[in-house]
Amino acid sequence: MIFIAVNFTIRPERAEEWLSLVDEFTQATRDEPGNVFFEWSRSVDTPGQFVLLEAFASPAAGEAHVSSEHFTTAMAWMPEVIATTPEIINVEVPGEGWSRMAELTPAQG
Repeated sequence: MIFIAVNFTIRPERAEEWLSLVDEFTQATRDEPGNVFFEWSRSVDTPGQFVLLEAFASPAAGEAHVSSEHFTTAMAWMPEVIATTPEIINVEVPGEGWSRMAELTPAQG
C-alpha cells in the first residue's frame, strides 16, 4: 500500500473555503479503483493548515491517481490558494488499510 501525508498551508483569506474547493477532487479520488482512503483534517493549532491522509492499493494505483484528469485539474488551480509549497511524506507500507490499535480498546459496560 502507498501511504501519503500532505501538509497544506492555505492563504488566510481562502482557508474557510478550502474544503469546499477540494470537494470535487476529493470525491473523484475516492472513486478511483485503487484508492484505499482520502481524508482531510484541519489543524486545531493553525487554522490555515490542512493535512491530507491518503492511501492507494499499489504503486500503479498511485501513478493512475497522479495521471488522472481530476489531479491535473486540482494542481492547476491550487497554486492560487496555497500559501506555501505543501510538505509530503510518501511511503510504501505493508497492509491494505487501517489496522486496529493493540494498546487501546473501549471500556466495557
